[in-house]
Amino acid sequence: MTEPPLFTAVTRGVRVSVRAFFLEDQSKPGEGHFVWAYRVTIANEGGATVQLLKRTWQITDGLGRSQQVHGPGVVGEQPVLEPGESFEYTSGTPLSTPSGFMRGAYHMVETGSGEPFDVAIPAFSLDSPHQGGAVH
Repeated sequence: MTEPPLFTAVTRGVRVSVRAFFLEDQSKPGEGHFVWAYRVTIANEGGATVQLLKRTWQITDGLGRSQQVHGPGVVGEQPVLEPGESFEYTSGTPLSTPSGFMRGAYHMVETGSGEPFDVAIPAFSLDSPHQGGAVH
């Protein structure tokens, strides 16, 4: 099995890389229930220490319906990243269509100056073998 594509964006020295995986065993295509896991790596390639405080996701299904998800941190954590450090986590999302995409932002702060800034989460596709072909 080939590994899904890696999507990457860099904002102010913070690199966000995402890879999505379709979860066949948790999906019920006949009932319109499709589930993906996605693995995110956040790497501080800049010169300042940063902390992830909040996240905002936009999740769009194959019919163009979008929902916004906001919340503190990621997977219950608000990681502090020194220069050269990275943080990896895995989460997931369900959709009612066999494809879609996600994108978003991490709301971070530079710990030394207290300056807030947003880091882009690259748009990444959620593709399953149950669609007529990749549309994203």
